[in-house]
Amino acid sequence: MKKFIVETYYTCIFKTVHKLDNLNDNELSKIDSRNDGEVQVIDVKLNNRKTKKIGNKKETSEKIKEPDSLLSANLAKKMDSSKNQDLINNQNLKSKNQTNARFKMPDRRKGYIQKAQIGDHKVYLHTGEYDDGKIGEIFIDTNKEGELVKAMMNNFAIAISLGLQYGVPLEEYVDAFIDTKFEPSGNVLGNDRILSASSILDYVFRELAISYLGKEELAHTPSIASTKDMTDHTTDDKFLKIVKNITSKGFVRSNYEEKLVDLSDVRINLKSKN
Repeated sequence: MKKFIVETYYTCIFKTVHKLDNLNDNELSKIDSRNDGEVQVIDVKLNNRKTKKIGNKKETSEKIKEPDSLLSANLAKKMDSSKNQDLINNQNLKSKNQTNARFKMPDRRKGYIQKAQIGDHKVYLHTGEYDDGKIGEIFIDTNKEGELVKAMMNNFAIAISLGLQYGVPLEEYVDAFIDTKFEPSGNVLGNDRILSASSILDYVFRELAISYLGKEELAHTPSIASTKDMTDHTTDDKFLKIVKNITSKGFVRSNYEEKLVDLSDVRINLKSKN
């Protein structure tokens, strides 16, 4: 003989579909009394459950804390996946912040100043380098530009410098600004490798590409450095390493061995005199 009764209550969401020949107020007013509609169940949720003992009037009611429905299950899955995605995004953001840290320039740094004239305008290019010779900042000064243009060029150079210090390769800037065209443009005086430029930016990044990247194809004149292979003992020379540490890579256009061979002779001569 059964001793208990369990009553389960559900909340059902459904819709009825009626097909009408005409759509008007009269047809819509009669639609609730029609029994030819097609019933479609949308969702069924467990509401609560009551239990009672047979022969006992006392009832106990148990409310379900979590509805057992497809909708809630899908929602829970979406929330879990969203949390996991947020964790992944936070980890990726932290890793990006760690890898994209800014490498500030040393307080005392190497570099060089290149003066040139494009048309009737004088341009002074200043560079700053890290201890290993990698470029980290630039400054651009002009003499015949208005205050607005000077301020724009100054802030443009600061933006480029920040990009270099955050790890943007110099090649990206070279590819972006080489062959840009605006005035002043024309013949270039004062630079032994560049004879003409289509703009100040074309000249600046052409000069940086030649000096720091060794892109000889962007130069208009051949390099005076010898093309012969240097032996390993030259690059391993202690004196040459010391000079590399105190000499601007851009100033010698990366040709340490060829530019400093005379300095090695001077060192030898000094020793012989002593």
